[in-house]
Amino acid sequence: MSEFVYRTGRGIYIMASWHLFHQSRIQTFMLRRAGAFSIYREGMDRTALNTAVEMLEKAERPLVVFPEGVISRTNDRLNTLLDGVAIMARSAAKKRAKLNPPGHVVIHPVAIRYKFEGDLAKSLEPVLEDLEHRLSWQSQKHLNLASRIAKIGQGLLTLKEIEYMGHSQEGPIYDRMQRLINHLLVPLEDEWLDGRHDGHIVARVKGIRTAILPDMVKGDLSEEERTRRWKQLADVYLAQQLAFYPPDYIASNPTPERLLETVERFEEDLTDKSRVHRPIRAIIRVGEPIEVSPTRDRESRGEGDPLMQKIEDQLKSMLGIKNGNEATPKTTVEAAPLASA
Repeated sequence: MSEFVYRTGRGIYIMASWHLFHQSRIQTFMLRRAGAFSIYREGMDRTALNTAVEMLEKAERPLVVFPEGVISRTNDRLNTLLDGVAIMARSAAKKRAKLNPPGHVVIHPVAIRYKFEGDLAKSLEPVLEDLEHRLSWQSQKHLNLASRIAKIGQGLLTLKEIEYMGHSQEGPIYDRMQRLINHLLVPLEDEWLDGRHDGHIVARVKGIRTAILPDMVKGDLSEEERTRRWKQLADVYLAQQLAFYPPDYIASNPTPERLLETVERFEEDLTDKSRVHRPIRAIIRVGEPIEVSPTRDRESRGEGDPLMQKIEDQLKSMLGIKNGNEATPKTTVEAAPLASA
């Protein structure tokens, strides 16, 4: 988005997770200079929401919001969009409608696609060697790249099954992952959310984190309880990361981008860091404006939000997603999309 700002000559405001402002003084300084302000995602951060609405009301700069709410590294998929975008936009639209003359609020969906343009095997080889070494394996160079990556993924999943469930599971990879995710989340939902187990994985994780974190932020817990909750937070994070490994993502269409981002997730999940692989070219597409009504249609209440549906439809169109949430596999290698609005 900084390149977009540079080429258009128009500054932006960016809503960013609060934890990014607590990692280093330099990063905090740079984020603020770039127009970023923090939002506490694990609760109703009314200050951040009011700030966002005020920015839209004054219309000095566009406001950038990432509606997926998480970084998934699955760029051929559009994850479930969170409805905070619609809430902020409608609140601002109500205020701008009272201006003289009346003002408006519009949303431009923005789709970002990237293409890896380097030597994929050469770039990934050091990472794969390190991952295999961590698994105490000999080098698996005899396998093709896709098979080698898939084998590492199966090995990592098996280790987590043994850690949390006592032994490796049987059946298709997707079923095994879902069992492990529920093994992690269901006991915590029983404890913290009165047994509610509905919604997509990101929403389920957010609900648990929202319940666990407030007392930890206040600092009123014993050391033993604080340690227990840190363990629970690590478990819900693992469940969320597991959900970002789509079934057959490589097998169905092993493009360089899908192989690259899968290895990046492996490394980041294991080490909390990921090496940069170059060169990568990004393509930014800005969608047509969607005018925001100050009110939501009565007919749509109880159903999906029509405003969010318009945003999703436009993003899918720009990203080449025709059915479901994943881009249609292609026989030729093209850039994999990353969607944000």
